[in-house]
Amino acid sequence: MDYFESIHNATTGEVTTRYYTESEIAEMRAAASPVTESIARSHRNILIAETDWWATSDRTMSAEQTAYRQALRDITAQSGFPTDITWPTKPE
Repeated sequence: MDYFESIHNATTGEVTTRYYTESEIAEMRAAASPVTESIARSHRNILIAETDWWATSDRTMSAEQTAYRQALRDITAQSGFPTDITWPTKPE
């Protein structure tokens, strides 16, 4: 994926495109990580909370439900966390 900025010259009306270098992209991702991590964790927590009723004492979770909840808890262990997350699919 290419990351770039469009630069508009107000005097001439010329628009140029400058592509970011790999190091610039890495720096931007590093700077964004604290916020991104917080958002990712919040999203993960919401998804877990939506399925808390599956784990009540009067129910038995299916293997798929158990695996889904565990996959959500394991999100932070993914190598791409927090910027490149593979979210598990919620079972029916």
